[in-house]
Amino acid sequence: MIADLHAHYPMHLSPEVRGSYLKLVRSRRGRLELLDLARSLAVRVASLVANYRSFDAGPRVTVPLMRAGGYGVALSVLYSPFDEMDLTKPYAAPPDRAYFGALLRQLEMVEAELAREHAETATVARNPAELDAALAAGKVALVHCVEGGFHLGASEEQVERDVTELAQRGVAYVTLAHLFYRQVATNANALPFLPDRLYDLFFPQPESGLAPLGRAAIRAMLRERVIVDLSHASERALADAFALLDELDPRREAPVIASHVACRFGSERYNLTDPAIERIAERDGVVGLILAEHQAADGLRRPRSLGDSLAILFAHCDRIRALTGSHRHTALGTDLDGFIKPTLPGLEDAGAMASVERALRERYGDADGELIASGNALRLLRSYWRGRVDGP
Repeated sequence: MIADLHAHYPMHLSPEVRGSYLKLVRSRRGRLELLDLARSLAVRVASLVANYRSFDAGPRVTVPLMRAGGYGVALSVLYSPFDEMDLTKPYAAPPDRAYFGALLRQLEMVEAELAREHAETATVARNPAELDAALAAGKVALVHCVEGGFHLGASEEQVERDVTELAQRGVAYVTLAHLFYRQVATNANALPFLPDRLYDLFFPQPESGLAPLGRAAIRAMLRERVIVDLSHASERALADAFALLDELDPRREAPVIASHVACRFGSERYNLTDPAIERIAERDGVVGLILAEHQAADGLRRPRSLGDSLAILFAHCDRIRALTGSHRHTALGTDLDGFIKPTLPGLEDAGAMASVERALRERYGDADGELIASGNALRLLRSYWRGRVDGP
């Protein structure tokens, strides 16, 4: 079974807008629905060029593809790109309160679409009990997660409230940093078309790693048992986050993850250094391996075939094993449909992930192969994530 720590299932969805456009524009809720529709259509147009593997290939993460790829669980990424790149505000402006509403509407859109179109084969799991029930029924379980702390509010009080609501709605983790600094946490450059030197010139960031909003988010996430995801974080933000976690949780009972990253074999700042991987393992967390060629193959031989791609994944698995002493801290976090074109050859969509599971079992044996493919991710969800406590 595959448990994917980071899959952009919502990226290809569009909200179902009912009623005439004239009536919709007369109400605030209707105008928001129309805005969501326009944004989703813009993302789908951009995906034809910069996301899908070819102009006519279509989304990489769908329920049929996940079932073909042996998925049991997908951490379904909620993300509002037009809010992160809010052109109505200057660069590095603090978040806007409206962002959280857009995030919740996307969450509700995912749940409605699955109930309407895929009720027999997939469902949203909002807590560990619902996750196990979905797996027992043979369904793909989608678990909500959030990418970008900018969604969480413009004040520490709003962040506290919004994390609580997300936890109550079953969100498993929040990625604090993302592509651009928004006064939450500084980030590493993840734009493959922009060298680090130019990124730093165009998008300067403060010397500190965590801003007060980021610290408030970590405090609230620890309280609500929402997992902290350190993907995209700068080295300064990583250091600040680990220091705060050790202060708030000195017994290191709360795990952390890096849901979609790679080991730093080359110079790519987005990828994790050896000490960062060791710090994640100290909290019994996991590192999810990304399928973006730009990150996964950095410092390694450029892949040209499925065999080359599997060799790259093995190199990352072996590196994490050497640093941590076991395969307990490695998982898969594909980032499929997250605009990671090109992906590693032969691993272009969720349907190809069955070949990864087979290869992991062949190389590492059934026990360790299963840990990497799904077991480590499931361990965190079952042992730490509280999720929604009052049922659907």
